[in-house]
Amino acid sequence: MVACAHTVAFQGVDARPVEVQCAVSPGLPAFSIVGLPDKAVSEARERVRSALSAMAIALPSKRITINLSPADLPKEGSHFDLPIALALLCAIGILPADASEDTVALGELSLDGSLVAVTGALPAAMTAAANNRALLCPRASSAEAAWVDATQVVGAATLGDVVRHFTGQSPLPVALPGEVELASTTRDLRDVKGQERAKRALEIAAAGRHHMILIGSPGSGKSMLAARLPGILPPLTPTEALETSMIQSLCGMLDEGGISRNRPYREPHHTSSMAAIVGGGKGAKPGEISLAHNGVLFMDEFPEYPRTVLETLRQPIETGEVMVARANAHVKYPCRFLLIAAANPCKCGYLSDPSRACSRAPICGEDYLGRISGPLLDRFDLRLEVPPVDFTDLDLPAAGESSDAVAERVRQARAVQTRRFQDSPGIRQNADVEGKLLDEIAALDAESKALLMKAADRFGLSARAYHRVLRVARTIADLEGAPQLRRPHVAEALGYRLSAKVAA
Repeated sequence: MVACAHTVAFQGVDARPVEVQCAVSPGLPAFSIVGLPDKAVSEARERVRSALSAMAIALPSKRITINLSPADLPKEGSHFDLPIALALLCAIGILPADASEDTVALGELSLDGSLVAVTGALPAAMTAAANNRALLCPRASSAEAAWVDATQVVGAATLGDVVRHFTGQSPLPVALPGEVELASTTRDLRDVKGQERAKRALEIAAAGRHHMILIGSPGSGKSMLAARLPGILPPLTPTEALETSMIQSLCGMLDEGGISRNRPYREPHHTSSMAAIVGGGKGAKPGEISLAHNGVLFMDEFPEYPRTVLETLRQPIETGEVMVARANAHVKYPCRFLLIAAANPCKCGYLSDPSRACSRAPICGEDYLGRISGPLLDRFDLRLEVPPVDFTDLDLPAAGESSDAVAERVRQARAVQTRRFQDSPGIRQNADVEGKLLDEIAALDAESKALLMKAADRFGLSARAYHRVLRVARTIADLEGAPQLRRPHVAEALGYRLSAKVAA
């Protein structure tokens, strides 16, 4: 007899349907799993055997064959335990033959038959909904999967609960989604003394998702500024929260099924490998740029990263997605993030400090910042120097606007962009605009155009730089509430682009 159950195999954030077929046939007793299983899947037979034994269910003395179809799709992870057990129970007559026909199942079995939480329940629920099936998963994973309201999600604590559910003895209740978390940050922009120009640039970056690089001597406040960026960003929209949570679900980062409305803030160390930043490793897992999707990626000590890592950022910055290509996997992940880079002006860090003059200036700075290639630097919309703050200013009372006041302007500017791009799929902020649409929203009057053309000719701006100046100018106008671009907007955008010591 052949019985079937349904589950999924993960390829990036996509969950592909997999049919688990079980055949019990005459022959020498054996338990085989075929269909490109990895080590964790192959070991499922021992976990399933022990779990059934704990329920006083003995396997027949026959040949048991499990086939994971399609057979040419690699299968990875312990979540295949539950669907294998379901198919086997149907094949030996414990459950009706069609018991799990309308259900996608995933879950890891303990030796005593209890179900252990697994990663990827949220993407699995999306696939179940697309195939008009319910989702059966461990109770610990059900709260996150229940956020997909297009399908019924059922959580079970043990394999015994699953058997009683399908036999009608004790149906399991429908799972409820976890809590929506919106934690407030205690880091306020008012804590940063001085650096008013950098604070203004931070506001522009947040409003239009413009990438920014900060260059200054050690202790000038670069990391402090970047750490306060999440406090001025608006919460994730429902669509963005679901996108971000799907990636976090694959990495097992959702806490008790709760979905956070806070934007991700990732700050990898400069010794991180390419696989850690971009994605890869066994199974081509998502990297830091994908974990920062819809949020912020802060890369401190930017020139210290390996050159190969920095160069791989060029395409994701432009496209908002990354293709992780490995010998056994080609996986695409979303990575629409806001990049904030920080760097010292030279190796010793004091190139611009007259009281601690660098003995190798200016070669030291040229060599150090030269580790950042021109094409990569060209992708930063905002470039500015962060001068050191005099220690006498540190005793002054907090001045300037609070994060809440700046966040309100950012929220209003993003609301303007949301209305502007509501009929433009794939475009959410000004940083995403290109082509004819950019010409429409950033139309210049004669005075503004003359200024921009003069600057482009004088400083040799590339076509990319020219368009990025227009995008930043549009964001500055949105923060001001101005419907049309004017000369001051273009002039300010050029000022952030043409900082003398960081311009490419």
